[in-house]
Amino acid sequence: MSAALIAVVAVLIAGHAMQSLTALRRFDWLVDWRRYVGGLSADADSALNGRAGFLLVVGLPVLLVGLLQLALRQSLWGIPGFVFATLLLFYCWGPRDLDLDVDAIVDAPDALRKRDAAASLLPADAVSDGSSLDGHALIDGVFTGAMRRWFGPLLWFLLLGPAGALLYRIGALVGSDPAHADAPTAQREAARWLLAVLEWPVAQLMTLALALAANFDAVFGAWRDWHAGGIRLDTGFLGAAARASVDIEIADDDTDVSDGNAMAATPALLELRDAMSLIWRMLLLWLAVLALFVIARFIG
Repeated sequence: MSAALIAVVAVLIAGHAMQSLTALRRFDWLVDWRRYVGGLSADADSALNGRAGFLLVVGLPVLLVGLLQLALRQSLWGIPGFVFATLLLFYCWGPRDLDLDVDAIVDAPDALRKRDAAASLLPADAVSDGSSLDGHALIDGVFTGAMRRWFGPLLWFLLLGPAGALLYRIGALVGSDPAHADAPTAQREAARWLLAVLEWPVAQLMTLALALAANFDAVFGAWRDWHAGGIRLDTGFLGAAARASVDIEIADDDTDVSDGNAMAATPALLELRDAMSLIWRMLLLWLAVLALFVIARFIG
């Protein structure tokens, strides 16, 4: 657990201090691998172009990483295993820097460039219909981005090690990345189902952290209302809780618009700023809880 905490902190520092290293987070091999698996059969209706093929696409890389993870665990006091785990977590983090994407929207000089910058956070249809600068849409984009870039890889890394982080990243890429838009429908559906399964506990824990880091009543109320019809495999409650929390934060904000504060004068950007602030508070809370587990284990 202590090694995991050190690995997470190292990845955070490296991602912010050495931006050039983020260029190494390339998954072109996954596109080629998926197409290769599909091309093993000339029949378009073959199992290799369906869920069985998706299982092979995901399973083989994750299995290889898992075997290497186990092989390195006990060698040389675990140092090679720690280095391997840290590198894999860094590789599966992001791939884009969330802070830089948010800053690009805030610092854009005009509405057109702000909309272009928002394309890194929002689905293509949201940008094309001109709604990209809507405050609630930006909040959803920031929280979804944080889940897929930070919290998703982090949780599954903590639970399953490097193999877990890679499992989540492959599921997220095949299920949502435009580079895999040419994947067979059955594989895309399987990827979306896997992604939903992997993200549901992540979103629940993010919502809990949000409730503790912000307004508990607002977050819990939004979570309860979303689940009024029963528990379902859907992470929409995270966006609802985030919007409710940011609305409360802005209502309580004493910023004076007359002071010429451009951020305060632009409600959507103010909401974006507050959403990013909440994300950092949630991440710090996750790390604090992880540190408590490390301390408790050390004392025990």
